[in-house]
Amino acid sequence: MKLSNFNFDLPAELLAEYPASNRDEARLMVLNRKEKTIEHKMFKDLIDYFEEDDVLVLNNTKVFPARLFGNKEKTGARIEVFLLRELNPETRLWDVLVDPARKIRIGNKLYFGEDESLVAEVIDNTTSRGRTLRFLFDGSYEEFRNKLTELGETPLPKYIKREVEPEDADRYQTIYAKEEGAVAAPTAGLHFSKHLLKRLEIKGINFAEVTLHVGLGTFSPVEVEDLSKHKMDSEEIVLPQNSVDIINQGINRKKRVCAVGTTVMRALESSVSSNSMLNPYAGWTNKFIFPPYDFSIANCMVTNFHTPKSTLLMMVAAFAGHDFVKEAYAEAIKEKYRFYTYGDAMLII
Repeated sequence: MKLSNFNFDLPAELLAEYPASNRDEARLMVLNRKEKTIEHKMFKDLIDYFEEDDVLVLNNTKVFPARLFGNKEKTGARIEVFLLRELNPETRLWDVLVDPARKIRIGNKLYFGEDESLVAEVIDNTTSRGRTLRFLFDGSYEEFRNKLTELGETPLPKYIKREVEPEDADRYQTIYAKEEGAVAAPTAGLHFSKHLLKRLEIKGINFAEVTLHVGLGTFSPVEVEDLSKHKMDSEEIVLPQNSVDIINQGINRKKRVCAVGTTVMRALESSVSSNSMLNPYAGWTNKFIFPPYDFSIANCMVTNFHTPKSTLLMMVAAFAGHDFVKEAYAEAIKEKYRFYTYGDAMLII
């Protein structure tokens, strides 16, 4: 498969600026891989496709307010700083992206907050936009993290042109988010409401939680036509023993094991045993899944509608079949499904 196989015309008006007013009332397209059928439903209808002892695997990562705005020393120029990952809690070193990058050089200092109580010094260039910052703050580590949270903004993706609103702090987070560390939401999970989860639980569906801290690398453009030459950024994952046991039990019972989102699918496929069962794991993954690919764990998937040439679309095509997904996306555009982060959902069975 080549990069050009994943290009299509996506009307700009189908990029969702806002989520559905109720989480579980987004639209749901259901693809049946065996029958090659496409159904149009609401997300809350998801429950109709699951039976007792089926397994839903959820990514419990929690998004932190990773976008900061500071002022450069002397000039006062406004600089956006996007926190990517903490390198060292003791020395308060962070990998970040800065914008505009051409103004930010090693040795520069940035001041944050009206009282300028948080200062950062640029100590390294990592990429054209990437920098390593050392934060300077008088206070404990807990106070420092609280200050980042206080000054940070919900990191909505750049395609959303509107201002961040207070409601985004809640809506750009799954209702089961626990483990802070993501700079982007695992968007398939945004559609689950407390009511829907409770209904699934009453029906006897089992839940297994894994953690994959979503980084911006998930959304990095693929710049090579030969997909085998694309390198994914590493992201941290945790597959705990209790979740592994629930998932393996579902496999043994030949039940539906559903990965909620591409992040969950990547995590599951990153720790497969020789007999195609799941192993517990805590570490990093840079796994890139594109067609053709044989999946070992999940036999069902929930995902959003993705943008052209994205690694997320490539994974979906690997799972459901390239031609079938192409047909489904043409149908989605015709039926005006909403795409990307705050958009509608797809269930692949």
